[in-house]
Amino acid sequence: MPKEFGTHEIHGKALIVEDEITNRLILKKLLQKHGYEVIEAENGRQAVSLFEQHQPDIVFMDVMMPEMDGYEATIQIKQRAGNSFVPIIFLTAMQDEKALARCVEVGGDDFLSKPYSFTVLSAKVKAMERIRILQQDTRMLYSRMQRDQEIAEQVFSGAVVAENVALEHIHSLLQPASLFSGDLMLTAFAPSHDLYVLLGDFTGHGLASALGALPTSEAFRSMTAKGFGPHQILQAINNKLYTLLPTGMFMAVQFVKIDHQLDHIKLINCGMPDCYLIDKDGRRIKQKINSQSLPLGIAPDINLKDDFHFLKINEGDRIILATDGVTEARNPKGELFGQIRYIDAIKHSIDHDYILDNLSGELQEFCSDAPQDDDISVVEIPLIRQMFPALGSSKAPNKKVEHELPETILKEHPDCIEFQFTLYGAQLRQADPIPILINSIQETAGLHDHRRPLFTILTELYVNALDHGILKLDSSLKQGENGFTDYFQQREQRLNNLSQGCVRINLRIYSQDSGGHIIITIEDSGNGFDYSNHKKDSSNDQLYSGRGLLLVESLCKQLHFFKPGNKAEAIYAWEKTK
Repeated sequence: MPKEFGTHEIHGKALIVEDEITNRLILKKLLQKHGYEVIEAENGRQAVSLFEQHQPDIVFMDVMMPEMDGYEATIQIKQRAGNSFVPIIFLTAMQDEKALARCVEVGGDDFLSKPYSFTVLSAKVKAMERIRILQQDTRMLYSRMQRDQEIAEQVFSGAVVAENVALEHIHSLLQPASLFSGDLMLTAFAPSHDLYVLLGDFTGHGLASALGALPTSEAFRSMTAKGFGPHQILQAINNKLYTLLPTGMFMAVQFVKIDHQLDHIKLINCGMPDCYLIDKDGRRIKQKINSQSLPLGIAPDINLKDDFHFLKINEGDRIILATDGVTEARNPKGELFGQIRYIDAIKHSIDHDYILDNLSGELQEFCSDAPQDDDISVVEIPLIRQMFPALGSSKAPNKKVEHELPETILKEHPDCIEFQFTLYGAQLRQADPIPILINSIQETAGLHDHRRPLFTILTELYVNALDHGILKLDSSLKQGENGFTDYFQQREQRLNNLSQGCVRINLRIYSQDSGGHIIITIEDSGNGFDYSNHKKDSSNDQLYSGRGLLLVESLCKQLHFFKPGNKAEAIYAWEKTK
C-alpha cells in the first residue's frame, strides 16, 4: 500500500477479488495509476490463497462470487491478517442496507460503488493509507509501552518482592487485574527476630497504582532493619505517601507484627476488609479485626500507636489478611463474592492444609470467566516456629564467649567508646532509643553481624525498666484469654499519663584484636523489682513473665541486677572471625 513521505511514494500490492473480468480490468488500470502492483482473483477461495502467498496491502472484494462469496473470504482474510491492518473495500452496486451492514460485520472497512470513479477511488485509498499509518504508529507505541512495563515490572519485582522472607511458610494468592498490581505484600524480620508482614492496597490498579510500592518498600525495609516499631514504620510510610501521591490516591493497609516467641501478635487495619485470627484446629474465627484507622497517604502526621490490637495466640493459629478485591470479585452475572462466602470458605477449609487452598478454589469457581475488576490478594500466615530464624543466626553466629573478661573492662578505661542516653518524663512515651543506639553501635564499632543479639538485649532490658520500673506493670496481667490486650491497654494508658521518672542507658564498647565486649547498663528511677525470682518464673511455660530476661542471659557473658532491682548490667562479648 502506498505511503507518502513528502513527495515520495512507496508502492504496495493490491488484491482485486471480482468474478467479472471487465470490472477487474477497469479497477486494475485505476490502481496501477496509483502505482500499485495488482493481483487478481476470480472468487473468494482463490483470494484467500493469493492473500497467504503475496500478503497484499489492500483488498478490493466483490460480494457475490462462485465457490466462496465475499463475506466468507473477508472473514478468513481478516483472521490470517491477525494484528496487521489490511483494509478491505467492498465492491458493490447494492443498495440493500442489510447487505451493506453484513459487509461491515464480517470486517469490511469501506465501500466502492460501481461504476468506479478514479476520484472516489483515490480518496478512499488515501483514507485507508492514513488509517494504516495511525495503526502502525499505535502498534509501535503499544509495543514500546509493553517493553517499558516489562522493564518496570523487573525493577518492581527486584526492589519490592525479592527481599521478602518466610515465603516458604506464608501462603498467598496475589492475582493482579493487569500486568502491575496495586496490591503489595512485604515481609521482613526485625532485629528482635519478630516477623513484620504488610499487605497494602493502593487506589485503583495497574502501573499508576504500583508506583507507590517503591517508596513504601524502601521505608518498610530500612526502618524494620533498624529496629523501629510498627507504628513508627507506618507513620513514616504515611508521611512519604502523603508527600508523593496525588490527591485522591492512597494505600489501605493491614500490618501485623508476630512475636518470635509466638505469645502474641500486634495488628492494625487501616481501611481494609476485616482480617482474622483463626483457631489452629477447628478453623474457628477467634478474633475479627475491622478497620478503625485511615488509609495511609490521606492526612499528614497521623498517630497510629493507639490503633493497634494486641492478641494472644497459640502456636498453630493462622492469620488471614485480604484486600477488597476478594469480597468485591464478580461472577458472570455481576454478583459479588461477598463477605458471607468469604467467611464460609474459611470455615469449610478444615480438610485442607491451607485455608487459602479452599478459598482460592471457591473464588475461582464463583468468578468463572468473568473479567477481573480489581487486584485480588489474600495472605495466610501460619503461626509456627519454623517461620523464624534461630536466635543468634547471622553471618557470624552468636555464640556465648567462654573466656575470662580482661580486667581492663571491669574498671574505667580510656580506650573505649561510650554512649549515654537518658529519657525523662514525657519523652519516655514518645521516643524509642533502641534503634538510635543500635545504629550508633553499628556506625562507630562496625558490629553489623551482632545487630540482632544486641537489639534483643537492649530491647528486653529497656522494656523491663520502662514497664516494671517506671509504669509499675505486673507481668501476671498477661495471663488469661485477653491478657495481652489488657496488659498493653494498661501500658498505653499509663504511658499517656506519664510525666515523671527517667531511664538511663549507658554503653561502653571495648574492641581488641581477638574480639571485644560491650557493657550495657540500664537504670530506671523506679523502686526496683524482685529480680531473684525471674528465673523461677521463666521456667514455667504457662507464664509470660521472666522469659525475656532468660533470653538476655543466654546471649550475654554476664547479667547482673543491683539492689533494689532498678539497675541492670549486661556484658556482651564477641570473638572476631578469622
